[in-house]
Amino acid sequence: MNISSQKQSVFICLVCLVFLSFGANSATLKIATLSPEGTAWMKMLRQAAANIEADTGGEVKLKIYPGGVMGDDKAVLRKMRIGQLQGAALTSGGVMQPYPDIVLYNLPLTFRNRGEIEYVRQKMDAKLMQGLREKKFVGFGIAEVGFAYPMTQEAVSSVSDFKNLKVWAPDNDPGAMRAYSTFDLTPIPLPISDVLTGLQTGLINAIGSPPVATIALQWHTQVTHLLDLPLLYVYGSFVLSEKAFGKLSPDQQKVVSKELSVAVQAVDLAAKKDNESAGQALKSQGLVWLKPNESEEAEWYRLAEAANAKLIDQGYVSRGIFNEMMSHLADYRVGTSAD
Repeated sequence: MNISSQKQSVFICLVCLVFLSFGANSATLKIATLSPEGTAWMKMLRQAAANIEADTGGEVKLKIYPGGVMGDDKAVLRKMRIGQLQGAALTSGGVMQPYPDIVLYNLPLTFRNRGEIEYVRQKMDAKLMQGLREKKFVGFGIAEVGFAYPMTQEAVSSVSDFKNLKVWAPDNDPGAMRAYSTFDLTPIPLPISDVLTGLQTGLINAIGSPPVATIALQWHTQVTHLLDLPLLYVYGSFVLSEKAFGKLSPDQQKVVSKELSVAVQAVDLAAKKDNESAGQALKSQGLVWLKPNESEEAEWYRLAEAANAKLIDQGYVSRGIFNEMMSHLADYRVGTSAD
């Protein structure tokens, strides 16, 4: 082989190596979510997917499976573990399987208003994301669904009244089941898709739901009363498996992190606005808002406090992170009472 031919061969090899190096970092991230098309989650994920593909020159793409077609949170996590999926938008109850502390904000009647949860989240969201990372998941923030309020087909306001009702709880959601057991209730577990039928047929006659979800899923057509008691703070998160994220180049990771974090923040902000308008919509459509009297309210909170203490003793969430949250909450309450 002459010198010219050798140079040509070396050049061809270098070109091949360049193309191979680009191909090695190309990826299609398969993403699942329970949210249907048209929701804030899907709109923001579609926008993030477009931005990621554009900013990585087409090397990283998101293939999104909406509307629960990949199954519930439990099924999605299983598919992530075997590599069939690389990421998902999950409820806090779903993320609880690999990382129990993620349900910290979900303890019953921990927060009494929006100011409290927003203050605590500013202090602790980043810590929860770090905890997820230690469990081999990369989280991009928390997005609220909203406070879940008890909604019923009759006027009830005390704990004892609720014991006579057929209360729904999401199946495969240990947090919700534990929350209701706090008040000595035995809920009826059903998938979200069966709740409307359950209300129509009398299988259930009480639900706990954020206003925006109640309207979106048409449940408001089957309930008549709402108890003004922020029973649970409902939220979710977007996660990628650490393995899938680690296969991306550093530059690709920066793009993906930026866009997915922006998407989650946008969903979080949209949910806050949507719940405010949804609450007003429920009132305008005739749903009666009830307020527990002073003794009834005291009983709700007394039972919740005792139950939460028991849950911490049982390791439901770690004591250290719970104590940190309650310390922040105490600081906020002192500050607001001083004002």
